[in-house]
Amino acid sequence: MEYQLNFSVNNKIYIRDPESSELGKEIVRKAIELIYEVGYEHFTFKKLALEIGTTEASIYRYFKNKHLLLVYILNWYWSYLEYLVMFQLKNIGDSKQKIRKIIEILTREMPIDSGKMKYDIPYLNQIVITESSKGYLVKEIKEINQAEVFKPFKDLCNTIANIILELDSEYPYPHSLSSMLIETSHNQQFFSSHLKRLTDVKNDEDASAYVAAYLEDLVFRVLG
Repeated sequence: MEYQLNFSVNNKIYIRDPESSELGKEIVRKAIELIYEVGYEHFTFKKLALEIGTTEASIYRYFKNKHLLLVYILNWYWSYLEYLVMFQLKNIGDSKQKIRKIIEILTREMPIDSGKMKYDIPYLNQIVITESSKGYLVKEIKEINQAEVFKPFKDLCNTIANIILELDSEYPYPHSLSSMLIETSHNQQFFSSHLKRLTDVKNDEDASAYVAAYLEDLVFRVLG
């Protein structure tokens, strides 16, 4: 697959658009690699500057803090995921099959793309599973939300909610079910790999397959 995807990220997340320079693009690329390798808690602008061969001050010209850099990365991923959902559903007419495809996208291991993808998608996928809740579980959530920086996540939830309503137009909680589906897919994938006793995954069972089966059973029991 040879393509380059570009998504518009809310300009309130950054000080200077990282897409405007090669250094800015490298900051985001290396941040993804470093957060994947060391985790968000141990990630610092000092470590990132050393990886890139620049100064911390240069990074601060693009992002106010590491939280907003994480939010930028998450925004790009949510936009990519909504694109993927819409692209893969466009030739599917059956609503149940659409939901099954969404669950597959949410739980499968992302392929290493051989084309011209801007960022490392498997790394992004793992960052979302392990770190995405840190994007919004913060004391300043009200102020951050007012700047509409979570719009790509909300748009993805809304897209899935509309498909839920295709299957059951009378279901009263489509957005709650949609956001639960996304967040549960992350939690259960993490638990299946690291805290197995919080799940029912078997020792020799593929974690992604287990989570997909669990979510499908859960959703269709709710929707009938």
